[in-house]
Amino acid sequence: MSPGQLFAITNALAVLAWLLLAALPGRRWVTDVVTGRAVPMLFAVLYVAIVATTFAGAEGSFTTLDGVALLFSNPWLLLAGWLHYLAFDLLIGTWEARDARERGVPRLVLVPSLFLTLMFGPGGWLFYMAFRRWRSLPTGH
Repeated sequence: MSPGQLFAITNALAVLAWLLLAALPGRRWVTDVVTGRAVPMLFAVLYVAIVATTFAGAEGSFTTLDGVALLFSNPWLLLAGWLHYLAFDLLIGTWEARDARERGVPRLVLVPSLFLTLMFGPGGWLFYMAFRRWRSLPTGH
């Protein structure tokens, strides 16, 4: 299987997981099993397998931006980096859904937060945290 084929498969799986998370954020089987463990674990296993078999012989490093660019010029290591994003962004989105369930955050806020986390990672988390903070401020009564 090529890195491009594996990229397409894992992206499709990630999209399905995110759609499930957005559609059923209150279901524990979604957040505890599918998006909180199974899918990120699959991405993690693929990541570790790629890194274990490719990293040692690769050119580049993590010590400079040019070194990172050189590492990611290898399609397999670029895919590993992408899997890293897919796994951790999904875990953050799952945390947002769990936190929203516990705090009673409306889906009208959660779903855009999830979308922003899917597309922009830390930016989506920041949006969610800002809403969470704003919601906890005293109303001045």
